[in-house]
This record gives sequence, structure tokens and C-alpha cells, in this order.
Amino acid sequence: MMDLAHLSVPKGARKKRKILGRGNGSGHGRYCTKGMKGQLSRSGRGKGPAYEGGQMPLTRRLPKRGFTNIFRKEMAIINVGTLEKRFETGAVITPELLLKDRIIRKLKDGLKVLAGGEITKAITVKAHYFSKAAEEKIKSAGGTVEVIS
Repeated sequence: MMDLAHLSVPKGARKKRKILGRGNGSGHGRYCTKGMKGQLSRSGRGKGPAYEGGQMPLTRRLPKRGFTNIFRKEMAIINVGTLEKRFETGAVITPELLLKDRIIRKLKDGLKVLAGGEITKAITVKAHYFSKAAEEKIKSAGGTVEVIS
């Protein structure tokens, strides 16, 4: 019969930790399995994962390309077609409202409205940036555009 009272851990499932430097009787005393001399026996040992035995490391053999623009702005973007689907005529759309309704996940450095899709409803859109085409589409539908600074 098999029940919880008779369960045991399988042989080899639990391994004891190797205890080092606790005398010769432990079997791991004196040099503590590190050998006598050399880099591997010293404290703070190790050469790091990129060390290749003195050979020029791969990270230094490969060419460097491109650069990171530290002034780049990461925008949360939304298309006018999405605004058309999600909001009614006369709605005032702000970045905070879009975040609350989970239409955008993060605001990052600002909200930019792009011209993807069509819009027919007259809505007021407040955002940090607008593409020219998006601005024209919103205004031609009878809506207004407000740039937040």
C-alpha cells in the first residue's frame, strides 16, 4: 500500500554540500581541493567567462558598429484609426485617459498620434506630438488638436 507516510526521497535526489577547509579528517583540508599554487589556488580566483586562455577574446575580435543616441526620445504611439474605434464623438482624449483604459501601456517620453487608419468623428485629442497627416485628418473630421508641452 502506498500513502504519504511511506514516501521517501529517491536515492541520489539530495546531494550533500562539499565542506572545505575543516581539517584533514574531512578529506578536504589543507589545500581545500584547490591544489598547491597558481592562479586557481589564490583568493578571489577566477578569470571570468570571457577569458580564452590568453587568446584575443571574441568580444575584442569583433568589430564595433553603430552608436546609441543619448538624446533619443521613446514615444508611446497611437493611430487615429484606434481613436475612431474606441471613442465616441465629442470625446476629449488625453494621455492619462489612454493609460487608464490600457490603450497604451507606458507613456515613456510622450504620446505621439500617427495617421494610420481613418477618422470620421469630431474628437479633441491632447498629445505631446502629432504627425502632420494625423493633425490634418483630425481637423478635417471636425475635431481639434492640442499639443501638450
